[in-house]
Amino acid sequence: MLKRIIYLMIVLTYSAFAQYERPGSTTAQFLKIDVSARGAGMAGAYIAVVEGAEGVYYNPAIIADVEGTDVALNHNVWFAGISHEFMSVAHRFGRYGSFALSVTGLYTDEMKVRTPLQPDGTGETFYAGNYRIGLTYARKLTNRVNFGGTVNYINLSLYQGFYQEAFTIDISANYNAGYRDWRFGLAILNFGQSVTFVNEEYPMPTLFIFGMSINALEFSNYKLKVSGSGRKPNDGPPLGQVGTELNFKDAFFIRGGYNIGHKVARYAFGTGMKLNFGTGYNLRVDYAYNDFSALGAAHRFGIGFSF
Repeated sequence: MLKRIIYLMIVLTYSAFAQYERPGSTTAQFLKIDVSARGAGMAGAYIAVVEGAEGVYYNPAIIADVEGTDVALNHNVWFAGISHEFMSVAHRFGRYGSFALSVTGLYTDEMKVRTPLQPDGTGETFYAGNYRIGLTYARKLTNRVNFGGTVNYINLSLYQGFYQEAFTIDISANYNAGYRDWRFGLAILNFGQSVTFVNEEYPMPTLFIFGMSINALEFSNYKLKVSGSGRKPNDGPPLGQVGTELNFKDAFFIRGGYNIGHKVARYAFGTGMKLNFGTGYNLRVDYAYNDFSALGAAHRFGIGFSF
């Protein structure tokens, strides 16, 4: 079974990346933006680190490890007054596996309609937004291997009556070696339909991502996790990310990371806190700062809870 899954992912990868390095040739660029404050604090080196409901965006297979119900809410203060939101709920149904529902949105503030004859505005206003709704399923193939996938509905709305719709799929596999939380992740994300604006056809920003993480140091009061990932988009060159997370008593976290090969995104850092209320209830709060060179910085805030 595992061999068939790997073969399927190789075939999809070949299909997705037959077009190599064509900047600006894909649409729905919001699908490339990190939704997790924890993951962004590690510069996106997150595929082999992610846990809980956030896994639907980075590594759908990981939700097979959810015990009970997990909820994730994240807000990203993006550039030029643009907001980026993410919400996901995951639940495990015993031996039947885990299901999750997620919503991602990128939308602008209210904008004026302007024309060449009325550059100060016509009196009309509009909003532009991109949205993704996903349904995820994952299950354990063995006690160390998970497999999962997501079916996504994409809506790209630029103006009243001017929008496009598409469906995409994500598939991933996750392996835990059982030693110092040594994990490997492999995923193909945003594989699906192209959309047409005016007379031009644009494919989705398909990504092939792999990565690993391990607790490089483990002591009674703290752990130091290191992670790395590589990604190949279908419209650009390969990119790399490295990240670290210092875990103090599984309650306080300090994170940092760096992007390799990216022309704009550079370093990142973040922090987090986890409160355990006993009987399986816990609350997570995270913050991340990401430097984007001349564009400025992005600030992400996340909250999650499980029960």
